Parts: sequence; structure tokens; C-alpha cells
Amino acid sequence: MSNIINRDTIGDMARRAATKYGSKTAIIFRDVKLSFFDLEREARRFAHLMKRYGIKKGDRVSIYAYNSHYYPISMLGLAKIGAIQVPINYMLNAEEIAYIVNHSGSRLFIVEDSLYPIIAQSQSKFDSVEKWGFIPLGGSLLPEGFFNLIEEMKDMPYDEPQVDVSAEDIVQIPYTSGTESKPKGAMLSHRALMSQYHSCIFDGQYDTYDVSLHALPLFHCAQLHCFLMPYLYVGATNIIMHKADALEMIKNIEKYQITHMFAPPTVWIGILNHPEFKNYNLNSLKKAAYGASIMPVEIIKQLSVAFRGLRLWNYYGQTEMGPVATILKPEDQLLKPGSAGKPVLNVETRLMDDDGSFVPNGEVGEIVHRSGHVMTGYLNDPEKTDAAFAYGWFHSGDLGRFDEDGYLYVVDRKKDMIKTGGENVASREVEEVIYRHPSVEEVAVIGLPDPKWIEIVAAVVVLKKGATISEKELVSYCKEHLAGFKCPKKIIMIDRLPKNPSGKILKRELKKLYAK
Repeated sequence: MSNIINRDTIGDMARRAATKYGSKTAIIFRDVKLSFFDLEREARRFAHLMKRYGIKKGDRVSIYAYNSHYYPISMLGLAKIGAIQVPINYMLNAEEIAYIVNHSGSRLFIVEDSLYPIIAQSQSKFDSVEKWGFIPLGGSLLPEGFFNLIEEMKDMPYDEPQVDVSAEDIVQIPYTSGTESKPKGAMLSHRALMSQYHSCIFDGQYDTYDVSLHALPLFHCAQLHCFLMPYLYVGATNIIMHKADALEMIKNIEKYQITHMFAPPTVWIGILNHPEFKNYNLNSLKKAAYGASIMPVEIIKQLSVAFRGLRLWNYYGQTEMGPVATILKPEDQLLKPGSAGKPVLNVETRLMDDDGSFVPNGEVGEIVHRSGHVMTGYLNDPEKTDAAFAYGWFHSGDLGRFDEDGYLYVVDRKKDMIKTGGENVASREVEEVIYRHPSVEEVAVIGLPDPKWIEIVAAVVVLKKGATISEKELVSYCKEHLAGFKCPKKIIMIDRLPKNPSGKILKRELKKLYAK
């Protein structure tokens, strides 16, 4: 007998939605349409398939796939048996993926067919994996040693799994890039995500009658946990796109009469500037969310003209917060330009100095939070967990200030993180790769403003005496060792890097010099 009678977990959420919303359409992906009944049934079948392959409570299952209905199905199914989803960024290379899968201890690895070639020659590097699953969305032949997830789910029963699952059990471990070379696994519990869903629903004003478009990657906690999962919670209809494409997003807004959509500023800019934009009726879109970086005021004005009656929300947070921490609401977009807004329903946010004392409004301090959203800790890393929870608060690593009205402004990053096109890039990771090139004496990797990507990765390089290498050759070298989005889009060759008396490279000066 399980504790199903009095619990509140991710797996229970789908069952309740099925009971309340039944035959209403929950998800549309390509030609697949799932009602809330269907979604609950498929989540149960997924759970039973995982149990057949030996997955039990606490086990990790990595998912390496583009967007589809199998992302929420896997999340809900694993939650029902107390197992843990490990989402994999599909822009990483095989070596980077193997690190995450092995570090998480994933026993089972599910791969979409179109991504299989990336890891096909590197399967021997995945030491923790005992079973391999395959999602043949493109109709590809089943590789040797894999099971066909789509076909095998059809044979599974769909009774509710009877497993004791508690609110503090871990349900997902997304990996977040830090200033260190290796990413960290943020352990998110059922409690953290349910608390975060409540905040998103309340502050984002989600409605059962919304039709939400999900085009950004579901391996990102923003698209999955700020939007898709809470919208399923409230019984809304959700359109899932395989990948983000500006024209397809425009077409889908008209086709499905989309009322809500999330995208980072770079994608909104791409939609507004698309030559086909004016050829479609997009009047249904009334709610729009953005995050990952601040939306330029001019783009906010353009959006309000292009989409009549459109209301905008800016979401700020990070993976460890599940991820949302603050939201800037529609009425404040032009009144408080550049602001991250105010803490959401279940979040308490303050600013702290290095000694653990709070700083007054108007002064800059590190942004810290207390919340039910907060992760349990970093997987297998008690040291970094303790540092993140110093003085009884979660430390974001971002610097900010509150204005006199209590609105938060993120003014800098305490850690050297670059956000390019919505993706986090650790400057140190890129630097370590460039430092390995025999022609390089010193390098400083910085983020520079860019009209398309908002911020680009730029490498300021000092060559060894007598060495020569072209910018193109250095970028090619980076592409051999890093995911494409992490590679510098700009290489700047200089004679020496600016440093302070103790020898620390002054990246702030480089940013000022080359941002012009």
C-alpha cells in the first residue's frame, strides 16, 4: 500500500488533472493529440516499462531528446515510481554528455533517434548505463542493444504504480553550468517543483482556457517547469514543437490560436523581424513570457504594437530555484525597464554582502533566496552545497540592487557566466580549452553585447612569443572540444591582458573596452 492518499507529488498532479479535465486536449505534438486521460495513461505505461527494466525508487534515468510528448510523459512516469529524470542538453558533445550521465549515476539512458549519431561511437564512455532506450520519432532502425520505447510502452499495463513517494524525494537532476569546468547536478525535489508551479500559476496568471506554445528546449527547466508542467497542472492545452523555429512558431500561433508563449528576447526579435511575420493572423496571442536576459525597451514597444493587447512577463531565476525567483509583471514592463521584478508567491529574496549582512535598498549585494523552490543540494558535492546555503540562504551568485519600490535589478554576475541566446556558458570552461592550444599564452573569455544573441562569447587572446594562429583556426580548435554554443563568436588578439597588482585579469576593463 502506497502513501497515495495524502501526498502531493509530480506524479499525482497528472492523475488529478485527468480526473478533472478528462477528455480535454492536454498535448498536441505533430499529429499526436493526447487528452488528459491519455497523458495519465501513457505516464503509467512509461512507469511500468521502467520498472520492467529494473528502475526503482531513487534510480536515475537520462533523457537525451528534442521536444516531444515523451518529455512530460517520462517526467510524470518516473515521478510515479520515485525515480529521477536527468535531462540532457542536446547541444552538448558526446564527452560532455557522458560526464553528466556518469556523474548522475544514470542506469538507463533514453535517446531520440535523430540524436543517436552524436553518441553512437562513444557508448563505451557511458560507464553507469545498464540499459539503452530509443525513441524512433523519425522512424529510424533500432540500434543493437536498445529497446524501442514507443513500441514497448504499448504493451504495458496502465494501473497506478503503488510506490511510496514523498515530497522531499528527488524527482529531477538538471545540470547547471557554473564557473567551474564541470557542470553541477541540482537535485530538485517534488516539494521544490510543486512550490515553483504554484508560484508560476499565481504570478504568471495561468488559466485553464489558455493554449500555450512550447518551442524552446524542454531539457531547460524554464520551458519545462515554468510553463509546460504548470500549464498541465491547471488543465490548459499545450502545443509542443520539436525545435524552435521562428516561422513555425508564427504558423502555429495562427493554426492553434495560441494565447500564451515563452521565448528569450533573441527569439522574440527573430519573430518580429521575420519576413513572413505580417502574413499571419496572430491576434490570439495575449500573454507572452521572456527570460534568460533583459528585453530591450524598444522590443517591448514593438511587441505591444505587433501583438494587440499583448501582456508581457519577465521571469528571472536559475536552475537551483526550480527555476523562477522573481517576475516583472505586464504593468511594470515600461515603468521599470531592465528590472527582474519582485519575488514570486513562494519566494523571499534579499541582498547580502560577503559577511552575511543584508544591504539596504539602493546598494548592491548578492541576490539570496529562501523558498520552497530551492534545490535540496548539488549531487555528490557537499562542499558546493554548503557554500550555496551559507548564512541560511541560497546564494544565487548574481549581484543586484532593489530600488525604492522593491523592484530587483540584476547588475552583474558574481560568477563569470555568459548568457548567450538563452544558454549559460562558463567562461572558465572555454578558457581551459583555449589554454590547451600550444600557441596561446593567456586568454580571458568575456561576454559582449550583441543585437541577435544579446550576449556573445568573446575570447581575448595573448599568443606566445613567435606563435601565429588565425582567428578561424582558433575557433575551429574550440569546436573540436566544446559544444557549438560555447565556442567564441569573436576572437580578439592583444599583446597583454590588463591585470591588477595581484595579477588578477581585469575582465571588467576588457568588457568596457570591447563592448563599444
